Amino acid sequence: MVLSRRGVVIGGLALVAVGATGNIVQAAVAKSFFAGTASDNNFVYRKTNFAKIDKRWHRQIVKYFSSEPVGTVVVDTRHHFLYVIMENKTAIRYGVGVGKDGFKWYGRATIDRRALWPQWVPPPEMRKRRPDLPPMVAGGASNNPLGPRALYLHRNGADTGYRLHGTLEPWSIGTDASSGCIRMFPEDIIDLYQRCPIGTAVEVLPHIADQAPASTTVE
Repeated sequence: MVLSRRGVVIGGLALVAVGATGNIVQAAVAKSFFAGTASDNNFVYRKTNFAKIDKRWHRQIVKYFSSEPVGTVVVDTRHHFLYVIMENKTAIRYGVGVGKDGFKWYGRATIDRRALWPQWVPPPEMRKRRPDLPPMVAGGASNNPLGPRALYLHRNGADTGYRLHGTLEPWSIGTDASSGCIRMFPEDIIDLYQRCPIGTAVEVLPHIADQAPASTTVE
C-alpha cells in the first residue's frame, strides 16, 4: 500500500480533529461536576454539583463505634472515608481522595496549623517529578489545588508534609489520586475546618470500614 502525501496530511488532520474532539468532551465532562460559584472570605470557588456525585461520597452522619475520643479525625484510606467522631456512637463521614500507590501513609498526627485560602508551595520531591510546577501558587488562585482551606498535620511538633485540603477535581473523591494528602470537596473542607481546632488528633489507617455494620447511615 502506497501512501500519498495528500493522504498522509489528511490522515494527520483527522487525528488532530479526533484529539481536539476528545479534549472538548473531557472538558465538558469536567464542567458537569460543578454548579455555579460561591463566595467565601472574599474569594470565589466553584461549587460542587452533588447531583453528579455518587451519594456514598456525600457528607452524612453515620453510626460509628470507636474507642477514640470525641472530636478525633479518623481516615480510612482503603474505603476513601474521613470520620469526625461524635457522641452517642456516631460520626460525620466525608468522602475523600487519598494517596496513589507509593504515596500512601498511615499513622497518628495532630492538626497544628489551619489556613483559610492557603498558598500552595509544591514540595521539592514533587517539583522533581513535575518540573513544570510553579514554585508557589497564591491562596485563592483558580489553579491552587488546596482550595479554600488546609489543615496541616504534624507529628511530635514537626510538619509531616501532609494536609487535609480541598480539591479542584471533585471527580477524584473516592479514588487514589493525590501525592499523599487527603483531599475533600471544597464544601466539606470548609465544614471540617470549623470542627477541627488546633490540636485535633488525626489517625490515618489502611482501612476501618470493614468493621462497620453493613448499613451505617443515620436518618
